[in-house]
Amino acid sequence: DTLWDLAIAEVEKRENPDDDGKHVEVWEKSILFMGSKNGGKTTIILRCLEREEIPKPTLALEYTFGRRARRHNTPKDIAHFWELGGGTSLLELIRIPITSNNIRSFAVVLVLDLSKPNELWTTMEKLLQVTRIHVHKILTKLEQTNPEVATEIKQRMQNNLQRDHPDYELVDPFPVPLVIIGSKYDIFHEFDSEMRKIISKTLRFVSHYYGASLVVFRVLINHLAFGYDKSKSVSVDHSKPLFIPAGLDSLSQIGPPPASDSDIGKMRANTPLELWKKVFEKTFPPKSFCDLQDTKDPAQDSQYAEYEVDVMRAQKNQELEQYKRNASKSWKEMDFDPD
Repeated sequence: DTLWDLAIAEVEKRENPDDDGKHVEVWEKSILFMGSKNGGKTTIILRCLEREEIPKPTLALEYTFGRRARRHNTPKDIAHFWELGGGTSLLELIRIPITSNNIRSFAVVLVLDLSKPNELWTTMEKLLQVTRIHVHKILTKLEQTNPEVATEIKQRMQNNLQRDHPDYELVDPFPVPLVIIGSKYDIFHEFDSEMRKIISKTLRFVSHYYGASLVVFRVLINHLAFGYDKSKSVSVDHSKPLFIPAGLDSLSQIGPPPASDSDIGKMRANTPLELWKKVFEKTFPPKSFCDLQDTKDPAQDSQYAEYEVDVMRAQKNQELEQYKRNASKSWKEMDFDPD
């Protein structure tokens, strides 16, 4: 054995002295938090990890982890937490945390700011589309290199809805476990009753369509991260916080899109999801905004200040400006031959 092998064996022995050589499986999960800018993603992660910290703005893509033992004297399970900042402005970073190596144990948490319904559908649509495309690329490669794993992942998502469920053929499950959380409920609760109803019904439909759990509390996040038993209770009253684990809702209970029959008849839609989008955006027209313009330059953020690095950067900036001036002067002085 190498020195590294001996070190690993010693650590395992100290963490589980009563194991007597028996192998205890360690639960290891990865979760990507994404969603509305300033929607509360960091706060949710800190609460899940029981950390008393003041949340800071997320810069691009950040990582942390948590370890927790299921029983006394057993190895600690590990949960990897990734958080995508910037709303929808940094979509290309989604491919970093989701890989073929961890796809079997990966889950996504989409946090939507209920206080900004005009941004809700756009944020949800963009993030889920990009994530889904990336996951499908991984599954396509796995079908060639490891078809058993690809089949297992696809079958697992289909199992979220029992085959005898009346909506089994009508939904389109997300390729990895998905949780949709509505944040800023205190503000949302002050909305007009009809507005709350439209938002709640729409989120119920989207969650059910994707085989997702909706507006869950800390217990379900712990289920994703550490494998704890998830609650089977359901709350569908739009005047209260919604709580609907995946597979426990139905289209018949959700009802039709909140619009008159004549309005629905005039809307051209190719899928139920597209129809719900049109109905939702009729009440809450999407805002015209660009997340990229709101993304702050991390070099100007005081929380990342480092004196030596900042001094060097300032010097390089001065050198760059001098180079530009010299280059511009050189080009102006050049005599180009018209032939």
